Amino acid sequence: MSDFENFPTKEDIVNFIRYIGEPVSRKFIADNFSIKGDDRRNLRNMLKDLENSGTIIKQGKEYLIKNRLPSVSVIEITEIDIDGDIFAKPTDWDEDIQGSFPIIEVMPDKKTYAQLKEKDRVLARLTYISDNAYEARIIKQFDTERGKVLGVVQHLRRKYILKPVNKKAKSDFDIPQIELNGAQDGDIAIGEIIPARGLKSKQVRITSIIGKEEDPKIISLIAIHENGIRYEFPEEVIKECEGMKVPPLNKREDLRNIPLVTIDGADAKDFDDAVFAQKTEEGFHLIVAIADVSYYVRPNSYLDKEAYKRGNSTYFPDRVVPMLPEALSNNLCSLRPNEDRACMAVHLWINDKGELIKYKFVRGLMRSVARLVYEQVQAAKEGITDDVTKPLMEDVINPLYEAYKLLDEARIKRGALDLDMPERQILIDKNGNMAGVKKRLRLDAHKLIEEFMILANVAAAKALEAKKAPCIYRIHDQPRAEKLDNVREFVQAFGLSLPKGHINKPIQINTILKKAAKSPYSHLISEIMLRTQSQAIYSPDNIGHFGLALTHYAHFTSPIRRYADLLVHRSLIRAYGLGEGGLSDEEKATLDEKSEHISVTERTSAQAEREAIDRFTSAYLSEQIGAEFSGKINGVTRFGLFVTLDESGADGLIPIRSLPDDYYIHDEEKHALIGRKSRRLYRLGAPLTIRIKESDAMTGSSIFEVVGKQGADIPGIQFKKTKSPKPKNNKKKFHKKKKFKKKK
Repeated sequence: MSDFENFPTKEDIVNFIRYIGEPVSRKFIADNFSIKGDDRRNLRNMLKDLENSGTIIKQGKEYLIKNRLPSVSVIEITEIDIDGDIFAKPTDWDEDIQGSFPIIEVMPDKKTYAQLKEKDRVLARLTYISDNAYEARIIKQFDTERGKVLGVVQHLRRKYILKPVNKKAKSDFDIPQIELNGAQDGDIAIGEIIPARGLKSKQVRITSIIGKEEDPKIISLIAIHENGIRYEFPEEVIKECEGMKVPPLNKREDLRNIPLVTIDGADAKDFDDAVFAQKTEEGFHLIVAIADVSYYVRPNSYLDKEAYKRGNSTYFPDRVVPMLPEALSNNLCSLRPNEDRACMAVHLWINDKGELIKYKFVRGLMRSVARLVYEQVQAAKEGITDDVTKPLMEDVINPLYEAYKLLDEARIKRGALDLDMPERQILIDKNGNMAGVKKRLRLDAHKLIEEFMILANVAAAKALEAKKAPCIYRIHDQPRAEKLDNVREFVQAFGLSLPKGHINKPIQINTILKKAAKSPYSHLISEIMLRTQSQAIYSPDNIGHFGLALTHYAHFTSPIRRYADLLVHRSLIRAYGLGEGGLSDEEKATLDEKSEHISVTERTSAQAEREAIDRFTSAYLSEQIGAEFSGKINGVTRFGLFVTLDESGADGLIPIRSLPDDYYIHDEEKHALIGRKSRRLYRLGAPLTIRIKESDAMTGSSIFEVVGKQGADIPGIQFKKTKSPKPKNNKKKFHKKKKFKKKK
């Protein structure tokens, strides 16, 4: 029997295929929309109509969207003509199916353009000219070649295959016996795709072996290779570090008699910031001293070029891929106690309201009096001192906390965004395996250092603006109106009111969060409001930082691990005449390009870090198949529920077809799946007990199933009554939290 009332529209089908982001079969679409019996014929006819209209394309037995190229795409250089003009094509393009590829002309820039050659791949921002023409502006050049696949070598009967570790991969690859190159069953290897030459199956030749599947250390290595993270330093970079020494005092300010201290995590290996506070008549005199990376890493040096390519350090649960070699990051630029170190320091004066009234940047020579950890400092403040902290209480630790109290009050007054999202820490045992997870402590000692660093960053941005000098700002735009519209009715169901239109001050969001704090579902409101936020990026154009409620903000405090901070240091050196190593003319002219590049490397690192955490947690869960866990629904879609586990923070999918005995309708307004017959409901944010059904450490994906047949709702939540659970115009919006695994 057909059910036309709940049958998906053509727009539903197109949105679904677009959301998946890869070719899907008719069976896959039918399964995920719970289309059965005679209705499958209706689906086939609908797909045929979409194909005939050119909306979708059929590739074998699968369908994909025909549309414009993404605004940011990977392209391959195809031609450099006699006039030196450069042309390219999209890398993800099948001419046999999609026809002739559009022509992309690469626009000149001052750095990368002249170095490009045919077959190079670059990440570019595309400007649409017509259906077959685009202009490209380069964001970054890739070092890896096209046609590489990272996967697990598996021996199946009489043949070997390479099973990709990327969860988006559609198929495995055959490995001819003569192309194994020493690879064995269970190896994690990189394969180079062999041109088809009329063969039905895709084939690869193994070019390098990364490690063994059972080795827990391979998890981070997979994320490193898959995201193109540079983890080995070229020989010339290492050599450039040889012979480097701490500079003499000369014209530097002598800060060695000031009791500066570093306060970091217990497992920190590098200490790149030190702090000091002293009471004054008006308020406090603070000093924030930062390792003088710019003294050692000069513009256009091998060290500089490599640091720029990396953009930042990348942090995994079991290792760090640093931006700078250890000779600098763990030695000369680490503010070790009782050792002279070159620094860039800022003197900061605040009044009794915690407001910045004066600042002064200097290049100095310092000597940290102690290396402290957060828990140790917090314990000392609470009366439990040790041999290190006891003599520091009166002149160092107490003044730091007194100054922090003023800064914290100023933060509250200006209304900085106060999202309570506890950070989880992956615990790794001595063998490199995930041993569990815990919430990171959020002590006043952490907040103290954070507030000192924020104040120094504010001063850096203001100092450069005062000199009309170039600056790479850390900017954070206010939430877009459409994002706020998407959550307004949801928070209203909790009795909370979200202002209509734009929100231009974070204090407006804080008011909602403060009211929500009394509810057991405050975590959900925080999560929902977090999803409305724009992404912070680097830019030479200042629009302020919405989340911190600041008009001026530039990263100054960690040039060891962020290239943006190094550029800010160089600009300060040039603007205030602080010696050698200032910003070069070339850097000044290319700040736009550099801002975009380091924003991209930051996102790449964040993605690699998330993927590694997903794989560690999936490896952890793979040993607990069948075990039951409590969790919360963090995503509701037409094809299933995404659930985050309370204990580990792991995410997994519950496919809609596995929900208990019913046909489920996605009520977008109520953020829920509702059983048509039983009225059983599964709502966003509701607690749910699940069972681990599948978990794949290599792809980092997990499949859950519901325990029992009860629904999952939030008591007391009240939505406005609507005539139909279906939204107007039947428009569906798919959550982009995670893509799910295609059925095989």
